[in-house]
Amino acid sequence: MTQPGNNTGPGPRPSAERPLRVALLSYRSKQHVGGQGVYVRHLSRELAALGHEVTVFSGQPYPVLDEGVTLEKIPSLDLYNDANPFVAPPVREWRDWIDVLEVATMWTAGFPEPLTYSLRANRELRRRLDEFDVVHDNQTLGWGLLGIKSAGLPLVTTIHHPISVDRRIELEEAKGLQKLSKRRWYGFVGMQARVARRLDPILVPSRSSAEDIAREFGVDPAAMEVTPLGVDTRYFHPRPELERVPGRIVCTASADSPLKGVAVLLRAVSKLATERDVSLTVVSRPRPGGPTDRLVDELSLRDRVEFVSGIDDTELAELIASAQVAVVPSFYEGFSLPAVEAMACGTPLVASHAGALPEVVGTDGDAGRLVPPGDPEVLADAIAALLDDGAERGRMGAAAWQRVQERFTWRAVAELTARRYASTIDLVRGGRPADDTRPAPARARANGA
Repeated sequence: MTQPGNNTGPGPRPSAERPLRVALLSYRSKQHVGGQGVYVRHLSRELAALGHEVTVFSGQPYPVLDEGVTLEKIPSLDLYNDANPFVAPPVREWRDWIDVLEVATMWTAGFPEPLTYSLRANRELRRRLDEFDVVHDNQTLGWGLLGIKSAGLPLVTTIHHPISVDRRIELEEAKGLQKLSKRRWYGFVGMQARVARRLDPILVPSRSSAEDIAREFGVDPAAMEVTPLGVDTRYFHPRPELERVPGRIVCTASADSPLKGVAVLLRAVSKLATERDVSLTVVSRPRPGGPTDRLVDELSLRDRVEFVSGIDDTELAELIASAQVAVVPSFYEGFSLPAVEAMACGTPLVASHAGALPEVVGTDGDAGRLVPPGDPEVLADAIAALLDDGAERGRMGAAAWQRVQERFTWRAVAELTARRYASTIDLVRGGRPADDTRPAPARARANGA
């Protein structure tokens, strides 16, 4: 990719050769849990470092951003904040019909944020059509995106994985009336599928994710382009000066989501605890009295398990680097930043053979060990084998760090994403070279982008 500002020839520069004004949309951007805030922060920083002008439009919780990136707040009613969730503000504080829709959907057990955020973003961007060259949506997939597209703004979207997979797994776990409430909560998924089918290009983090999106959402495979995610190696890297804590296991996952397999890991740790001195640190905070919290007590693990949240990247990286083993026990992942962060820290990894994890970790066993999802016995055995073999932990950690450097840096992700922006702008604005009449996504794929 030619660096911005290097073209001094006559006439307007092609979009790939000039700084772009990027509107990056994210309906919620929690920094550590869920990956959305991680993606927004690091992609925006590296795009800015390449010379692009990046404005992040986010709902609550707002992201942590680096210098050089602008935050534009698109406030919701924040009905799902950690301190006081599911509580609507007084009617006098409702601002417009979108607020009414948001509260009404919450009161009827639905999840309104993807829709209501997209409507607010559409309204805001339509007032500012001349301020941006391209809009990049981070898996909102609300009806408002079609309004942005119809206004003529070049639109790129990222789908990390189809939420219909989360819905199916949670419905399988639910019992009785819980099934009805889960179906209602995930009502937005149908909208996301219909919107996704009308978008092109769609950036996906893995081939596995692309296959799942095509199957679950009915998206044309030709509209999807694999653009892996990255890791911030300024923080996540091997720390040989840091002594690893014997028996420490670490997991970064949403504690109460059945999809993430934390319950399976807790049962595996319970088995290990009968044989050896182990401890587990989960980077998340379960709901007090919720299923994960109760399971900790049922398994008598209160003195073995610690939950931490609200830590910054330095603290998270040091925690991962202090563990002897990291675990990603998910039933499904469209990519898995926690897996890459563990690999970057040189921490031996045990992960589920599910979703995109084999693509991330590799199937040869060099950079991590893959086990069937949902089996605490097999998971416990894999963890125990690593805890007992210091030489293997060292070999695996070194191989994992090497794999990260070759495949998963945010700079490489940003460069590839900027090329996606440029090809989309050329298609929408009619800036294709005269000798190349193929659609922009096809040209990008043909060029190996």
